[in-house]
Amino acid sequence: TKWGLGGTCVNVGCIPKKLMHQAALLGSALKDAQHYGWNTAQPVHHTWSVMAQAVQNYVKSLNWGHRVQLQDKKVKYFNMKGSFSDPHTIRGLTKAGKETIVTAENIVIATGGRPKYPTHIAGALEHGITSDDLFWLKESPGKTLTPFVFNVSLECAGFLTGIGLDTTVMMRSIPLRGFDQQMASLVTDHMESYGTKILKRCFPIKVEKLESNRLQVTWKNTDLGTEETNSFDTVMWAVGRAPDTETLNLETVGVKTNSETGKIIVDASEATSVPHIYAIGDITEGRPELTPTAIAAGKLLAQRLFGKSSELMDYDNVPTTVFTPLEYGCVGLSEEAAVQCYGSDNIEVYHAYYKPLEFTVAERDATQCYMKMVCLREREQRILGLHFIGPNAGEVIQGFALGIKCGATYPQLMKTIGIHPTCAEEITKLHITKRSGLDATVTGC
Repeated sequence: TKWGLGGTCVNVGCIPKKLMHQAALLGSALKDAQHYGWNTAQPVHHTWSVMAQAVQNYVKSLNWGHRVQLQDKKVKYFNMKGSFSDPHTIRGLTKAGKETIVTAENIVIATGGRPKYPTHIAGALEHGITSDDLFWLKESPGKTLTPFVFNVSLECAGFLTGIGLDTTVMMRSIPLRGFDQQMASLVTDHMESYGTKILKRCFPIKVEKLESNRLQVTWKNTDLGTEETNSFDTVMWAVGRAPDTETLNLETVGVKTNSETGKIIVDASEATSVPHIYAIGDITEGRPELTPTAIAAGKLLAQRLFGKSSELMDYDNVPTTVFTPLEYGCVGLSEEAAVQCYGSDNIEVYHAYYKPLEFTVAERDATQCYMKMVCLREREQRILGLHFIGPNAGEVIQGFALGIKCGATYPQLMKTIGIHPTCAEEITKLHITKRSGLDATVTGC
């Protein structure tokens, strides 16, 4: 899949994903609507091609907008494949093979990543797609299997289930690696109750195309020690993204990479091993693979290069959200990371299971609606991490992220008045600790 200006987020990431997630949320809202007095004809049917066309048209409008902005800012744009000729020279090649040479005092690499394929699995490359491709399909993917669990895998599986498609996630080990594992388990528990099939502790061995054009997948069930098969219309791999650096000729100019990940090694100022060559975003080692961090790092780099500032990017307490059917938002440390940093005796975890008011009339299951706040246990009780599963998790966490970035403490949060009746309000009422062993279920309004 190829696309226009705007990078992963605009074309094959956050933007199409959130819009398709919204399509699924609307489907759930239609079911709830009957309980609220709306007479909606049943059964409701979703048409993939209508949604896909609308989403793809919007993405194309963003591509055009970026091109216009570049012109407005008098930025020269070369639509070419670039590689280093020497430390100050980039060689660009058009599709037709025409060469352009560009020299610069400073160079910033921001090529991002492309999805990886598990090439050790027979038929994976020939018969599978990735999330990049899913967002640009003209027709419905039908019955879909998504092996391996990165957040994009769960997000895609969630909205595919939400629009009525038979969807299976295959998970070899833990869900949402790098996130708080209690929260990750609640997310996958909700997805199962929502209708997504999850094959735990299984991994695929081969993919074969049948005469019917369906894909037969064979996998190993490590719990039972058995081999199992099933057929699908689409197999969507979600094994992470690899930095798109292979053709840049980095070795020639001395830019060092991590040999295992292929990512570019940078210092606190985003400089590579060659001082005037910088790298930002998903291609950099040890940085969060998040659009807003790359944008912020790029802005600060520009300000430093042109003498307007000396401020470095701060990668601590970056908030983020996983847009699964029940959203998971977080900022700061996971409980596991806090225990590892400070020891279990030195942290206090406040938590609550709550029921969003919106779920009550519609009688929706709120079993997995949960929040927890990880704090230092000493007198000031500085907040180390905040985790929230529920509706509009991104909107909830964004506001609290400011306080946590400013060093908010548990007593300060308890002095914050909640907006009633909201889900976010429940964070301002957290009072039961895990250590106490008391029931953390919120009762009353």
